[in-house]
Amino acid sequence: MSSTAEDIGVDAQDASDAPDVSDFSDVSDVPDEETPGASGRGRRRALIAAGLAVLLLVLGGAGMLFRAHQLRTTPAAANHALADTEATSQVTGDVSDTLGKVLSYTPQATDVTAQSARELLAGKAAKQYAALFGQVGKRAKEQKLTLTTQVVRAGVTRLTGSEARLLVFLDQTAQRKGRPAGVVAAQLSVTAELRGGNWLITDITAR
Repeated sequence: MSSTAEDIGVDAQDASDAPDVSDFSDVSDVPDEETPGASGRGRRRALIAAGLAVLLLVLGGAGMLFRAHQLRTTPAAANHALADTEATSQVTGDVSDTLGKVLSYTPQATDVTAQSARELLAGKAAKQYAALFGQVGKRAKEQKLTLTTQVVRAGVTRLTGSEARLLVFLDQTAQRKGRPAGVVAAQLSVTAELRGGNWLITDITAR
């Protein structure tokens, strides 16, 4: 299909200022301006140059789109904690609530803590907790020990789809019957997974 300067939206006079593809060919093939047919060849050259200008614009736009896609698919962009404030808030709230429940107990209600752990922990964290809490619960009853855990600050370091990683700072207050309470600060790295609309802790590592 033939093209004209009007078809591509570029005036032939303006397009003639663009680089000419004839610069890369043998100059002996270019007729003198006063040679019959020179004006026709000049017009064709202008149309070709205009076409190249349009092509370069299209390719430039494609390059920008490709670059934008690269930026969207970088690890930083994949980390939804940088943009999805709603999901970040939910995982922070769920994890903070879970840690407060499974790391707090009283001598009379260790079974409540154990039940919370069965509901809110999964994977490696659930196995570790089950192996350790039996001993902890026994000592709590024998020593009349109460432990209260409060999350002071929690930050999501990575959030991708259904998995999140958090850095959590918390205070733990331990008190034995008849003795003053003591407060200990702790720092945890926590991994959580979204299951059934709730974030369950799958791994806990003390830092």
